[in-house]
Order: sequence, then structure tokens, then C-alpha cells
Amino acid sequence: MLFHTLLRAFGRMRQVMDGYFAQYGISGPQWAVLSILHRAEQEGKSSLRLTDLGQRLLIQPPSVTGVIDRIERQGLVRRLASQTDLRSRHVSLTDQGRQLVERVLPGRAQQIRSLFAGLSEPERAGLTSTLEKLESQLGQLASDAARTVRTKGPEPAEE
Repeated sequence: MLFHTLLRAFGRMRQVMDGYFAQYGISGPQWAVLSILHRAEQEGKSSLRLTDLGQRLLIQPPSVTGVIDRIERQGLVRRLASQTDLRSRHVSLTDQGRQLVERVLPGRAQQIRSLFAGLSEPERAGLTSTLEKLESQLGQLASDAARTVRTKGPEPAEE
């Protein structure tokens, strides 16, 4: 019940936010990439590797590639070959991408506030605390699972 309630709530939040992002001609996943690249620029990084984007988004690089393809066609990002690793590709915002981020950000804050407007301040604080605890637990489970996959290796073939 809890798991399904959390999934439904996340689905509803995504519906609301997708409607907001659609006003700007982008999807929620496209916004996620743009905002991560924007944040990276604020941290002094002009670009990120696809693998770094995937890690920040908590998804695998092949999933990132499709999103990058679409927003690159829109002129919002560009891909660059790495100067140090020929196998690696970097992604950066274009001027058009930066301008879009600056247009989306102000209304996004209000949109997020509207998501939680039905909760009192103590309820929001409690939910934040609970979700932080859950996220920490899930992070540990993910680390344990990744470690198991690395150390265990493939199962031996049955005879």
C-alpha cells in the first residue's frame, strides 16, 4: 500500500510538472538534464560527461542519450568530444538552453510550492524528514546491490 501510494503521488507530481514544462516545449526529463547542466555551470563546470549526467539523474547513460538527442535537436544543448578521453562525450548548455532555463526557473518555484500547498508546515517538515530517511536507506540498498553485482559475477552454467 505504501509503495503504491508513493508511486501514485510521484505520478501526480509528474503530471502537474509536465504540464508546466510543456508550456516551454520541453518534458520533465528534458528539464532535469537542463537544470543539472545549469547547476553544473554554477559550480564552475562548463560541461558534464554523459555518465556524470546519468549519475546525477540516477539513470543509466543510454537513457540519458535519448533525452540529450531531443534537446540537442532543439538547440538547447551541444555534445562535445572529450579532449582527454576519445570514448567520452560531454554535454553543455547552449545560449538558447541557458535562456530557457532562466525563463523556466521563476515559475517553477511557484509550481513546486503549489504541489505541497495542501500540507501544513509541520506536515511538510515531517514528510521531508521521512523522505530523507527513506532516500538514505534506498541509497544504502543500491550501494549494496551494486557491490553484490560487482563481486558476485555471473552465475555458473548448470550442467
